[in-house]
Amino acid sequence: MSEQKPTIVLVHGAFAESASWAGVVEGLADRDLDVVAVANPLRSLPGDAAYVRDVVASIDGPVVLVGHSYGGMVITEAAAGNDKVAALVYVCAFAPEHGETAFELSTKFPGSTLGAALAAYPVSTGGNEFAIRPEAFHHQFAADVSAEVAAMMSATQRPVTQDALTTGLRSQLPAWKSIPSWFVFSDADLNIPVALHRFLADRAGAKGVREVPGASHAISVSAPDAVTESILDAVYAVAA
Repeated sequence: MSEQKPTIVLVHGAFAESASWAGVVEGLADRDLDVVAVANPLRSLPGDAAYVRDVVASIDGPVVLVGHSYGGMVITEAAAGNDKVAALVYVCAFAPEHGETAFELSTKFPGSTLGAALAAYPVSTGGNEFAIRPEAFHHQFAADVSAEVAAMMSATQRPVTQDALTTGLRSQLPAWKSIPSWFVFSDADLNIPVALHRFLADRAGAKGVREVPGASHAISVSAPDAVTESILDAVYAVAA
C-alpha cells in the first residue's frame, strides 16, 4: 500500500512500439495519472530488463509496471527484487517462471500461428531478428482494427531478436511471486494462445483477470478501455 499515487510504466512487446499504448495513455491521463511508455529495445531479455529498471529508478515514488506480449518477460525480470514496483499488469503477455523463454511458453499450448507469419533477417551482432510480414500483419497481430491502422502498425513495428525470444528468465524468484499481479487478455489472440494466458494468470495467483472476447493480440490498440480498467484495478489496489 502507498499514499503516493503510482506512476504507470508501459512496456510494449515484439512487433509493436510505444505508440501502441496511445489509447491507454489517454485513458490513464484522464484519471490524472502519470504515465511513461517505454521504448523497449527488443534486443535481449537481460538488456531490455536493465533498461526498464533504469527507467523505473528515474521515477520518484512507486510504479505499476505493465507489459504487453514479450514485454511481460521484461517486466518480470525488471521487477525482480525491485521495491519500487508495487504491482504488475500483464496485457496479452508472458509471465515466465525461472528459466522459461518466450518461445517455450508460446508453444506450451496449441493455437499460435505466429511462426508462419514471420520473416527473419540476420543482424550484425549475430543471429537473426524477426518481423511480421506486412501481408500477414493485419490478420496475425491486429485482426480487430481497421486495415489502415494495421498498415501503420505494420510499417512501424519493431523487430525482435531471436536471442530475446529464446533466453530464459534469469531471476530465481519471478516478480509475480512477490508482487501482486493483474492479467488482461483476449480469447482470439493468434500470437499467444488463450489457454496459456489462463494458465499463467492462474499460476501467478492473479488479483484480477479480465478476458476480452474477440480481441486480437493488439488489445492495447483495439480495446484500450479494457486494458486501462485492469491497470486502474492495480493502481487503486496499491494506492488505497
